[in-house]
Amino acid sequence: MAEHKLLINGSWRESSTVRDIRSPYDQSPVGKVHWAERGHVQEALGAADRAFAETRRLSSFERGQILDRISQGIKSRKEELARSIALQAGKPIRDSRTEVDRAALTFEIARDESKRMGGEFIPLDLFAATKGRWGLVRRFPVGVISAITPFNFPLNLVAHKVAPAMAAGNTVVLRPSSQVPITSLLLAEIVTAAGSPAGGLNVVPSSYEAAEILLTDDRVKKVTFTGSPAIGWELKQKAFQKKVTLELGGNAAVVVEPDAALDYAVSRTVTGSFAYAGQICISVQRIFLQERIYDRFMADFESKTKKLKLGDPLAEDTDVGPMIDEDAARKIEEWIGEAVENKARIVCGGKRQGTLVEPTILENVAPQLRISRLEAFAPIVIVSKYKDFSEALKAVNDSIYGLQAGVFTNDLKNVFRAYEDLEVGGVIINDVPTFRTDHMPYGGVKQSGFGREGIRYAIDEMTELKLMAVHFP
Repeated sequence: MAEHKLLINGSWRESSTVRDIRSPYDQSPVGKVHWAERGHVQEALGAADRAFAETRRLSSFERGQILDRISQGIKSRKEELARSIALQAGKPIRDSRTEVDRAALTFEIARDESKRMGGEFIPLDLFAATKGRWGLVRRFPVGVISAITPFNFPLNLVAHKVAPAMAAGNTVVLRPSSQVPITSLLLAEIVTAAGSPAGGLNVVPSSYEAAEILLTDDRVKKVTFTGSPAIGWELKQKAFQKKVTLELGGNAAVVVEPDAALDYAVSRTVTGSFAYAGQICISVQRIFLQERIYDRFMADFESKTKKLKLGDPLAEDTDVGPMIDEDAARKIEEWIGEAVENKARIVCGGKRQGTLVEPTILENVAPQLRISRLEAFAPIVIVSKYKDFSEALKAVNDSIYGLQAGVFTNDLKNVFRAYEDLEVGGVIINDVPTFRTDHMPYGGVKQSGFGREGIRYAIDEMTELKLMAVHFP
């Protein structure tokens, strides 16, 4: 069984603690990972701080070349990376391959954006006394960035933090999710082979206690976190003097109007609800159907959901794999039971076996229940009917979250009304909120966090504007 060490200052380091990583599907061993102690994390910060003196002075050409070689390295190890995702995270192998393709694209986009980090000339002679003055504004890298990533996209969500940081000239100390650290360490091999300066990327799987200095150390200038709201808001308090980006999940909703292409809406909503067992921040959790199309939509939706294959993530025909662990599966089983006790109806699914939870559709769910109001992060969706469009928009907004929402309609008036009124970071027209491409701005409002990812937008978050005001009297 392969053993994976820590990456600190360009060297592979051992620790006194080695953890077994196991598959959530059958608990089979996937690999062994050295676990960083607090001292290792401090060393990584020191290495990143020293490396910044070099990375900040790399030319756009040099940064672009490194990022391009990383993208090519990901492509050359596609199957190895995809299997690591499927084995550690339980993501079906077909979806894991798609994640690898997206990660390669993410580094390609970062390569291109590294060459577009321009600035602007601004006149400063708008007042009589400032005649003969002009200004130059450009962005500069902030320095050491702490990146803390989740289990559900162990490669591409890491790429969304590492790639823009490198494109801007920053350095990174990465603390990957404890369930899926191997994929990050494989990526670190690729980054090192691509010629990234030693210390430019450091990877330290660890406990939250050991990694706490990634939030408080003065050398850290920016913290970027994807994970649960409970951890995210506490993290922000600890890193209160630093730049912080938080992506904290959601309770994504879809509205379907009668004028929509219903067959397409059904197909996309099945995918949006149950892909990767619903363990996606923008997974569809609530569907609002206009009452005239409710019965037709539900008949097709139920039929297609029942055809999804649940099982081994390494099987080529698996549609839905396991949840990340049995605690998560038991939690959603409890939430389903609570809903049924309060007169909800299970249309299909609802059963659990170990970490496998059947794709589940619920009707008549009271809006105050946990399964309605909180993030389920599971293969479950709640369906409700509405009469008029404004009622549906109000129901979507009745949430503590605001990441993305989907609206199926061809009525331009309703399109722009949804865009104006929905309290979310992204409104997806004629598709599910699960839609994301890797260059678009991505992030939310309310309890979904703040700040934006998507390479160009992440670069803005990872840089500081600096003005030079010029006068030659």
